[in-house]
Amino acid sequence: MNTDTYDVIVIGGGPSGATAADDLALRGWKVLLLDRQGRTKPCGGAIPPRCIKDFDIPDHLLVAKARCARMISPSDNKVDIPIENGFVGMVNRDSFDEWLRERARSHGATRLRGSFSKITRDADGVARVHIGGVDDKAPAQSLRARFIVGADGAKSEVARQTIEGAERTKYVFAYHEIVRAANGQADYDPDRCDVYYRGSLSPDFYGWVFPHGDTMSIGTGSADKGFSLRSAVARLRETAGLSNVETLRREGAPIPLKPLPKWDNGRDIVLAGDAAGVVAPASGEGIYYAMACGRMAADAVQLALETNNPVHLKQARKVFMKDHGKVFWVLGIMQYFWYQNDRRREKFVKICEDKDVQQLTFESYMNKVLVRKKPMAHVRIFFKDLAHLFGMVRT
Repeated sequence: MNTDTYDVIVIGGGPSGATAADDLALRGWKVLLLDRQGRTKPCGGAIPPRCIKDFDIPDHLLVAKARCARMISPSDNKVDIPIENGFVGMVNRDSFDEWLRERARSHGATRLRGSFSKITRDADGVARVHIGGVDDKAPAQSLRARFIVGADGAKSEVARQTIEGAERTKYVFAYHEIVRAANGQADYDPDRCDVYYRGSLSPDFYGWVFPHGDTMSIGTGSADKGFSLRSAVARLRETAGLSNVETLRREGAPIPLKPLPKWDNGRDIVLAGDAAGVVAPASGEGIYYAMACGRMAADAVQLALETNNPVHLKQARKVFMKDHGKVFWVLGIMQYFWYQNDRRREKFVKICEDKDVQQLTFESYMNKVLVRKKPMAHVRIFFKDLAHLFGMVRT
């Protein structure tokens, strides 16, 4: 049995796990990054400037730069929102995730391909991570770790086995199809993200058509298990005039609805990314929040390693919720209220015509903070929301 001990084993090599592994390896710790590889998560692939800046994302990974978002209502009212003085980067998750894993390796992390099985304890109390092979040729093995970062995605097996209350998490199920870009087709803009708000495409979320350079992501999501996502995407493709565009692949996966109430076991394990539930309500944005969470988990583990005190693991969730909890709360209320039916969706898109709404929304999205300047703009938006809510504005 292998008695070699890593300072940290990171389970899961998506944006969160790869970021945590990279940060810890850069600080000189002995890190193992475990990932199954070979699977691409369904994802719109949008990353805001804050993500590009904070995590040094090179330009060559951006397959497209969206400079406009088009909001489309149930009645087909289209509202174009230009992204002034910037852009939203679009990445392909297969190449993006692999680049992040390789960056961690280049900074000293050991990469291992395999699937997480379980965690046991040796006689000295140190955790032992049991790893299965991804095919018949790869033997099972186990490795020791002083600390473990569980970044193995939504429905995390690490969380299920070790974190109290993790099984009660609720999910949205997302599905998308990667198709050839519709270059030359009428109304197709490779620099625009289209977002469809209508119940036929999702009873509680939205549908999207996002540019990815030579390809596009067309998808939707819902927490309603009885709703057919494939049928909805077929309707979306027909609505967008993309039914005959070549389909390259289809992907689906669960997405957590809100952060878990607890991220650590009080001993040597902390969660990060989708495993911790850090996907923004209403928008479904996850890449930036996953990477930010991975960095906060790394900071918490760093303190725990330096002091040999696991109490510091709680810092990951505490810092994340301090920085982003209010944004998640606001977005959760927005999704609950505006996505309930097509009448409200129609009003929501109408509100998006307002220049104050556009500016404050994108400033908050691009910089990942609630915009506090221009207080009168917030007051105006509040009264406009009330006017739409009570039917005092015609839609």
